[in-house]
Formats: sequence, structure tokens, C-alpha cells
Amino acid sequence: MHRRIIIGALGAAAPALIGLRPAAAQPKNPAWPRALNMGTAAPGGTYALYGPAWGQLAQEATGVQISYRTTQGPNQNIILVQRKEVELGMVTMGVALQAWNGQGDWTQGNRFRDIRALFPMYDTPFHGIALKSSGITGHAQLAGKNVGVGPRGGTPGTYYPLILNELGARPSAIRFGSASDMAGQLQDRLLDAFVFASGVPVPAFSELEVQADVNFLDFTEEEVRKLTAKFPEMAAGSLPVGTYRKQERPLRIVGMYNFAIAHKSLPDDLVYEITKSVLGQNARLKAAIAAASETLAENWSKNTFLPFHPGAARYLREVGQQVPDNLVAA
Repeated sequence: MHRRIIIGALGAAAPALIGLRPAAAQPKNPAWPRALNMGTAAPGGTYALYGPAWGQLAQEATGVQISYRTTQGPNQNIILVQRKEVELGMVTMGVALQAWNGQGDWTQGNRFRDIRALFPMYDTPFHGIALKSSGITGHAQLAGKNVGVGPRGGTPGTYYPLILNELGARPSAIRFGSASDMAGQLQDRLLDAFVFASGVPVPAFSELEVQADVNFLDFTEEEVRKLTAKFPEMAAGSLPVGTYRKQERPLRIVGMYNFAIAHKSLPDDLVYEITKSVLGQNARLKAAIAAASETLAENWSKNTFLPFHPGAARYLREVGQQVPDNLVAA
């Protein structure tokens, strides 16, 4: 029997936000749109929980109804925001850099220049999980194995094939799919390992460790040096003991930051209120999802190239952040 790990996007985030007042029936400014759409990601990843958590705060503050579109992750979110099929989204900065410069196969040489940064979200660590019975404890052992990497259009789906190639650990097969689907396939031994990149704790990893004995896969010091030299958008880091219940030691990782984005056409005052509603209520957001502990105004500096929306920059400067003019664009 194939066991699926299903984590509802609203189901996990909403209980911690029960104290929110119902959103106003009308936008608080009649010039604002009545509704916005947000691109999130597939079930089992952090975006599926984080998006509705900050969306509820923004909806309460503005009276603008926000709905959520399940996507493959950052790549698709960028495409959809560029086309104005959704107005809000979430991205990792490595994928955003590819989009801005038109690099990476998925961009087909197109430069996505209508996206704007709103606020910093959290760091995305690359790490993996395998059943303890597999004997797999590190990335080097993934050579010749069946490995799941999450949705094709997500950050891990984009970067993990490159990472494993750089490390000389080429799998016999790379599988794409939602985090919950990858976790189910791992339990059924259709995959040897599931490697991913998301805010921690990764919901699908947390579910897996409850249901099975697992090993968490991190990187050696040499692997970290090799990856950060190859991919300057990545930085070395560590996941402390306690990130996962069955984690026995700190995990050595590489990571890249996540930012919320919007289409450049959104009104400045609306974006100001959205940004203020999220960064100004960190305790409430953190109560909904642990990854929000890093959703702080001072982390704006994790973005060095993607222009901030003027409304977002206004709020950041209002709370003392020195966002330079060359990093703001209408």
C-alpha cells in the first residue's frame, strides 16, 4: 500500500492564526484590487504552509482577498508573476538570479524583469533524508541510486541535479514530484533517498521521521567548499540539533535565501501595507510557521540584485534599514 504524506497548506498554518480578525469585505483603499493571487508550491514543502500564513496577515491588514495557487515552486512562481497570472509569489534567490539574467535552461534565455522583491523570508538549506535501513548517510553515496529531488520547477529540482553532478555523485535516476509524493515513494522504497531544499523543518521530513527510522544527509566540509565555489549564490551553514526530532548531530549544509515577490504594477501603498503586515507581526507569523523566525527586516541585505518594490522599500527604510536607491525600482 502506497502511503502518502499529505500536509494541507491551510490546515497546518491556520490554527496558529485563529486570533486573526476576519478580513474586511472590501479593500481598505478603493483604488486597490479586490483580490490577489499568490503562487506557493506543492504540498509537503514549506511554501505551501508559509504562503497562506503571511497571506492571511496581509489580507487582514488590507482587506484584499488573497487566494493561493499550487505551483512547482520558485521557477513557476516567477513565470506566473511575470505574466501577471498571479501577483504575489515566493522565490529562492539563486533561481531569481537565473531569472533576472535569463540563465538556466528553464528560462529559455528570457529575462524576467517585471518581478520585485517584497521582504526576506528564510534561508533554504539543502539536505536530504533516507531510510536508516538503506545505509545511506551522505550525498557521496547517492551515485547509482534512485533519488527524489522535489518538483521539477522548484529550487531543489533545479539545483540538486547540478549539485550531485558537481560532487561526482550521479544517481542512476532522478525523480521529480511534490515533497509529499517523494516522501511516500521513499517509504515504499521506490526511492533510495529524497534530497530537498526548503525552510526547516521540512514538513515532509518531519512526517517521515515520525513514521520510520531515518538518516539525515548533509555535506562534508570539502563538499561545502566545492559547492560554494561553484555556486556563489550558496552559503555554508548548519542546522542545529533539535531541528528534527531524530536528528543526532548538527547538519552541515549549503543554503540560499528566500524572498517574497510581487509584480511591479501593484500599487505602492498596497505593497507598503503588505510588507508592514508581515515584517511588523513576526511573533504571529512565527507562531504559524517556525521558518518565519528569519523573516526580519534586517535580512533585506540577503538580496543584492533583485530590485525592491518602492512600497516595500518605503517600509524597510521606515524601520531603519538602509536600502540603497539602486536596489529599488518602480
